[in-house]
Amino acid sequence: MKKYNSTIKPKKRLGQHFLESSEIAKKIVDCLDCNDINTIIEIGPGMGILTNHIIKLSKNSFFIEIDNESVDYLKKEFSEIEHSIIQEDFLKIDLKKFKSPLAIIGNFPYNISSQIVFKIIEHKNTVETLVGMFQLEVAKRICEKPGSKSYGILSVLVQAYYETSFEFLLEPTYFNPPPKVNSGVITLKRKKQLELKCNEALFFKVVKTSFQQRRKTIRNSLKVFNLSNNIKEDVIFGKRPETLSVDDFIHLTNIIANENIST
Repeated sequence: MKKYNSTIKPKKRLGQHFLESSEIAKKIVDCLDCNDINTIIEIGPGMGILTNHIIKLSKNSFFIEIDNESVDYLKKEFSEIEHSIIQEDFLKIDLKKFKSPLAIIGNFPYNISSQIVFKIIEHKNTVETLVGMFQLEVAKRICEKPGSKSYGILSVLVQAYYETSFEFLLEPTYFNPPPKVNSGVITLKRKKQLELKCNEALFFKVVKTSFQQRRKTIRNSLKVFNLSNNIKEDVIFGKRPETLSVDDFIHLTNIIANENIST
């Protein structure tokens, strides 16, 4: 395994685990489909191991890094992209200021990886695709299908707007320092049809409320909506949330919306 020369001490508070294999870095970047993409954004480039391959793909790329030491290193080692390095917190940055559609890529800090995904969902009209490295448990949860114990809020909300694909697993030995868990690389590709056939705000509320008591049936977990007994006779209310597909949750949302209109 070819190692990447690390000169920056990883910072625990930033969740930094630097990938050290250039071959794996290329494999990750090769997962990125740049067709119809105007801008590539790398989150947390760190030592630039992915950056080195990304700059060969597109000149219209930006590199968002919050760590001072990493920013200084990147500007020194990759002087050609000095003006494309943005020292900000990705979770606070306005993605609308970049020319869309966007591709997002990164070895994401595990402590904020779910927040990154929720931000992508929020900007689904802007973000066309994502290639990301996550803690294995989170990577599998995003790609999981109904019927699994791992299937949950993140699974449903991501899959409502994106096609998901689990690419490959990485063991801790590929990182400095090695994390205590395995990692997984996934890709998200935006669906052509983004508009849900239901009230989107209500859909989000129904999904999140359903999984707050995932061991209960939908009939019991959605008591907060004060639905009539007649409505709750629908067979879907006898099921548990982890068995419902995105389409099932859309159907459930419309049942609840129609109930509210009639009352």
